[in-house]
Amino acid sequence: MSEAPSKILLCDDEPRLREMVAEYLTERGFEILEAANANEMSASLKRDAPDLVLLDINMPGQDGLSALREMRVYSSVPVIMLTAARDVVDRIVGLEMGADDYLGKPVDLRELEARIKAALRRQQAPASPPSRATGTVPFGQCRVDLSSARLFGPEGEEIPITAMEFDLLQLFLENKGRALSRDQILEGAHKRGWEPFDRSIDLRVSRLRRKIEVNPAKPQTIRTVRGIGYIFD
Repeated sequence: MSEAPSKILLCDDEPRLREMVAEYLTERGFEILEAANANEMSASLKRDAPDLVLLDINMPGQDGLSALREMRVYSSVPVIMLTAARDVVDRIVGLEMGADDYLGKPVDLRELEARIKAALRRQQAPASPPSRATGTVPFGQCRVDLSSARLFGPEGEEIPITAMEFDLLQLFLENKGRALSRDQILEGAHKRGWEPFDRSIDLRVSRLRRKIEVNPAKPQTIRTVRGIGYIFD
């Protein structure tokens, strides 16, 4: 019995772009859901449970960054932002708010397909190999369930995290007490190279600190090592 196709929710106010992307991805075995604005996207997220969202930043009404901020309150579905080619600030803000990746417009369809597949692989990764820890382990004031890739707060409440945030947590757990450079973190947890303006590791660590630290302004669990990177101590 063949697997059900991955469902991709495309939210963009340009009908021609939606038509082009939907046709291309459908031919490659994806199921495409379309939304013309943030309200339609929100409704589809709750109704259709897509596996990944393609989200345009510049839309009339509620923009993509605001929609992403609201989405991350209740959903950790992978999000690839579609941005104008030179909107570097928007890309950085999007990563900080919880986007998993970004792609500049005009969209290169082959690159888009590759980034979608990479994000889905991270989200649907198989169980950890035997050499990795399993079960529930402490992480500062929180606990991480390594088997289900879930994070729980000090009172037992679940804290939504993205697949890339879980990769980052797992990497720190595997290297407790060892200072990791940004290059090592990129290699071990994110599997993508630097770009000239890339601040994604700092942004993701900052966002993770807001979820796990008692006082994110004075982190005690993931500490900065000046001139090197970060350490889970």
